[in-house]
Amino acid sequence: MGRSGLKAVSIGGGLGAVQIMQGMRRHTAELTGIIAVTDTGRSTGIVREFAQIPAPGDIRNALATLALDDDSLLTRVMQHRIAAPGNAQLDGMAFGNLFIAALTQMSDSFTTAIAQISRFLDVQARIYPVTEENTHICAELMDGTIVEQEFNVRQLDKAAIKRIFVQNPEATAYAPCLAALQEADLITIGPGSLFTTVIACLAFKEISQAIRDSRALKVYVCNTTTQPGQTDDYSLSDHVQQVVSYLGLGILDYVVLNSTPPSKDLLDLYARERVNVLLPTPDEIHKIKTMNVKPVLADVADTRSGKRALWQKQDTIRHNPELIANTLMGLVGERRGLKMMA
Repeated sequence: MGRSGLKAVSIGGGLGAVQIMQGMRRHTAELTGIIAVTDTGRSTGIVREFAQIPAPGDIRNALATLALDDDSLLTRVMQHRIAAPGNAQLDGMAFGNLFIAALTQMSDSFTTAIAQISRFLDVQARIYPVTEENTHICAELMDGTIVEQEFNVRQLDKAAIKRIFVQNPEATAYAPCLAALQEADLITIGPGSLFTTVIACLAFKEISQAIRDSRALKVYVCNTTTQPGQTDDYSLSDHVQQVVSYLGLGILDYVVLNSTPPSKDLLDLYARERVNVLLPTPDEIHKIKTMNVKPVLADVADTRSGKRALWQKQDTIRHNPELIANTLMGLVGERRGLKMMA
């Protein structure tokens, strides 16, 4: 299949948005990723502390995953985690985070560093941080408590999250992100950690406003599972409601919901870690429709890979890049067909 000139923008983190772009690059070369840069956990948090830069981790993963040769030495060294058992600061550090920090110091620009690595790796997309500011997200919890920084926002066994906001009210979105949204034909939001990745981008008011103003087809790709510390006890419609609360009613066109359950063994493995698989029901579909969003049920999850052991991170059922891209292209084709008939 030949690639179209479709301009697609994916909003999220280094896993979810990248899955979308991995699939979509078979269909178009006009890809942009708007990536959250407010993480504070693991090696990303250590680099942020000493280098005073936005979070490099999700950016690093996006660059390495979307490199033309994802098995080259430079690509592999970007993802390599340093083994330093006697050094708590360095043990498990992703080398690419240090590389981004070093290039940022040399150029005095986080976005210049990203652009340089994009050229080194021949990255098949434009990768933009949602902001150039070294800022954090905060959450107001349902009990009125305010917690600051991503690591604390996603902590377990706290009150439910009411809303997310940017710590520095003067922090602005990176201008090329806004231009990409304005010019987009397709905007995808998610999948990914609802509050600390997806809404961490939407919390920048210029981003949400640019999405509202764009004429693009707007699709929320909903998570396949709940996430402890963020969306405990959430339903699919709860996820959609949160996204709608930042964008406003009538902005999202579709939400893509995975309709294929994993095996019972995999369900049980996730359940032991308080991760619940989300599948659409007639009641959930009705609730989503009342928000003026069209649910699209499709077999889009990777239910065959099994559970992965991740570095200090909770695993979930990811989307299959090819399947989700095919679903998105179907929606794009449907819209174009309707426009031709109008």
